[in-house]
Amino acid sequence: MEIGEVLVRASSSSIPLHHRNPVPSHFHVHLPKASSFPLSSENRIFILGIGFVAQSLALKLQNHGWVVSGTCTSHVKKKKLEGMGFQVCLFDANYPQPSMRSLLKDCTHLLVSIPPVAGIGDPMLQHEELLRSSLVDGNLQWLCYLSSTSVYGDCGGELVDEDYPTNPKSESAKLRLASEEGWSNLAHHLGFSPQVFRLGGIYGPGRSAINTILKQEPLSEGQKMRKYRKYTSRVHVDDICQALMSAIYTTPPRLVLSVINFLNYAKFCKILWHFTCREVYNIVDDDPAPREEVFEYARKLVLKKWPGLNLEHLELEESSGAKMRNQRGEKRVSNTRMKKELGVQLLYPDYKSGLQSIIDQIENPFFQCS
Repeated sequence: MEIGEVLVRASSSSIPLHHRNPVPSHFHVHLPKASSFPLSSENRIFILGIGFVAQSLALKLQNHGWVVSGTCTSHVKKKKLEGMGFQVCLFDANYPQPSMRSLLKDCTHLLVSIPPVAGIGDPMLQHEELLRSSLVDGNLQWLCYLSSTSVYGDCGGELVDEDYPTNPKSESAKLRLASEEGWSNLAHHLGFSPQVFRLGGIYGPGRSAINTILKQEPLSEGQKMRKYRKYTSRVHVDDICQALMSAIYTTPPRLVLSVINFLNYAKFCKILWHFTCREVYNIVDDDPAPREEVFEYARKLVLKKWPGLNLEHLELEESSGAKMRNQRGEKRVSNTRMKKELGVQLLYPDYKSGLQSIIDQIENPFFQCS
């Protein structure tokens, strides 16, 4: 057996996605139990944008001994996050704080959870030179960018996997795709394969159809516009977190790249690593159901638990032209790669199980609808 064959078997993630063979069942990576995670302060993650998803992940990693730092955009949020034990910098797209540089240099993992800004693009990639200089001689070994399934565009109801051509239609989706490429290029420059997670519609406790109903507010124009979409992919925040944790704990060590440097074909391997390797995963559940169906199920759950609640405000008024514009297939997003390569077994494979879990946690509808 050649040395190169050993390396490939040891690290399937170093092979470009379009060249990979299906992972044999005995090689599947399943997320370990919490007690089996290594507890080490050497694990340091920096999160650009500690929002809904990232905060949930940060708490889980902190419970496993990680040092968590990151950014937010308000003093109120900064104080709250610091109270939870995180090191936090206020993020200013024009003037990144000097303290961010040292935190970036020390981090072993970097999660990017900042959406692009209209007219600007990715606010942090404006400072790419700062990022490179902070990370090039640091400890970084893993980088993941949280993107969106919107980069595929409207696919007429087709089943879409990670190899499906991207065709973003909206400006925000085009900016997402540009950000994917920007962060991937940065990771390649640093010498390792980046990961891109294309997320479906995110929901979870405090952010779901149930919470929208309990807020006792009319639907927004955007919500009305999505009513007639035939397919809408979504994912529970807990399933996003388990996919992220699986990716973090199954990332091959940088030793693999170091060994490649000693091989005769090192130059070829480096080119392959730097320019063709990017791990893309669709992070969605198994049921791309229409929003109208999800909302109706949430309404039934609410009325079953609180029969006397007045929901007359939820009679949906159609937005002008909404039905005509949104009676289309959109896309059905495949999560096969996530399951096979990350070993993810969904906690909430469909919206029914996810919404049931959320409503089971709510005792008083008037105090837990934010």
